[in-house]
Amino acid sequence: MTTRRTLLTGSIGLATLAGLSAASAASAAAPATPLITQRADPFITSRTGGKYYFTGSVPEYDRIVLRGASTLIGLSTAPETVVWRRPASGTMAGHIWAPELHRIDGRWYIYFAAGDSDDVFRIRTYVLESPLADPLDASGWQLKAKLKTEWDGFTLDATTFAHRGSRYLVWAQSEPEIAVNTSLYIARMSNPWTLATKPTRITTPTRPWEIQGYRVNEGPAVIIRNGRVFLSFSASATDARYCMGLLTAPASADLLNRASWVKTPDPVFVSNPATSQYGPGHNSFTVAEDGVTDVLVYHARDYRDITGDPLYDPNRHTRIQRLNWNPDGTPAFGVPSGGAGPLT
Repeated sequence: MTTRRTLLTGSIGLATLAGLSAASAASAAAPATPLITQRADPFITSRTGGKYYFTGSVPEYDRIVLRGASTLIGLSTAPETVVWRRPASGTMAGHIWAPELHRIDGRWYIYFAAGDSDDVFRIRTYVLESPLADPLDASGWQLKAKLKTEWDGFTLDATTFAHRGSRYLVWAQSEPEIAVNTSLYIARMSNPWTLATKPTRITTPTRPWEIQGYRVNEGPAVIIRNGRVFLSFSASATDARYCMGLLTAPASADLLNRASWVKTPDPVFVSNPATSQYGPGHNSFTVAEDGVTDVLVYHARDYRDITGDPLYDPNRHTRIQRLNWNPDGTPAFGVPSGGAGPLT
């Protein structure tokens, strides 16, 4: 069985990251100040009740934290609340990864991945629910369900979105008999914790930039604009080779039909020595305070070289920057600036 920790290395060089040489790094500019330090897999909600809410993975992988602020920059200094902590042993007592916070039908939901105490990498997806108006009130959060997919396998990075009257879930999973670490799947939902349809695999890592270190497609995020559904995702190992790709489907298409989705041939967001940003990825999208400007939320490190397993390097910091749009209506990600604005 393949997992994220099963090394399936590819021998093909990554031309897009050819600039990651020592000489390039030496000439790089000083990195910008991130929005939030040591918070990976960042997720920021749209403004809800006058507030943005933030969550992300903590380096200890042992709890779920939330912040709230009336502005995006305010999240940088907002107090952090622990709304759920892993149990001392047993199920969900291993690694806690990549929480996302969603407001659905008057309730709050957190989707997150958790391992077990006897195998921290036996990762599955779980759902927390709170009926309270304030998600920062930890007393409202209860475990709602373990998300059941077509097969019981390594599962993580669930995100949800509503489109044309239906709610969908997109997630990363290791599928039996497919020799990759994770692919991305989509299904329609009957409620926020239950799938209503069988999954459709919409992308699997095959291109050179998707198989560096690990064969990974993960971290999906959806933004619907200009008559299309854009789904960004992250690929390869979580070091400087980590990067983002893009799938596109017409807004009128059947999103459960794999043929509806087209993968952009090259990565859309990669390491950039000139800005000292390495391994940008696991993004989300939100909208700035003006209600118009799209904002890209992502994590990246300020340095290329890592000692030991990059999964345990704590310095993946949360960054935000303006998401621009090309004349043809597709997103223009640009290069990772590494900071926290200005956005407008």
